[in-house]
Amino acid sequence: MSVNLEQFAASNKATVDSLLAVANAALVTAERIAALNLGAARSALEDSASVTKAALAVKSPNEAAALQTALLQPSVEKAVSYSRSLYEISSESQQQFAKMIETQFADFQKQVGGLVDQASKSAPAGSENIVAAVQSTFATANSAFNNMVSMTKQFTEAAQANIAAATKTAAKK
Repeated sequence: MSVNLEQFAASNKATVDSLLAVANAALVTAERIAALNLGAARSALEDSASVTKAALAVKSPNEAAALQTALLQPSVEKAVSYSRSLYEISSESQQQFAKMIETQFADFQKQVGGLVDQASKSAPAGSENIVAAVQSTFATANSAFNNMVSMTKQFTEAAQANIAAATKTAAKK
């Protein structure tokens, strides 16, 4: 069994394309997080200026207490909103990376499966046990990967549900 130059070139091109897709996805995520952080910083600066002006206008302890109470709820809501947005960006990126990995592994499974089939057809007589062992190992690796993907999805869904519940609870307070 030999690998021809076209297969090698196609494999290299696919690898480069995959790396570029991962790099692009990482940059998009970084841009989204930077935009979120800049927005939060801008909002914090504006809020700080408003609070300072309002504090300078306070003339009694009752007004100060009322101002503090009035400022508390919007701050909590903004913190919850920021956390929710950051989580959404992270979650979407994780899902995108997971899909990329699944696609890459599916392609890898097809390639290796084809190689195993080709090797089993051209294997010399008497090597049936070795071919069966390789096929079994390949099937076990595929099963393990599929189990890992399933567990990761379950973990992600549970984490999303927990964060949604925590966000809902924090927003109510």
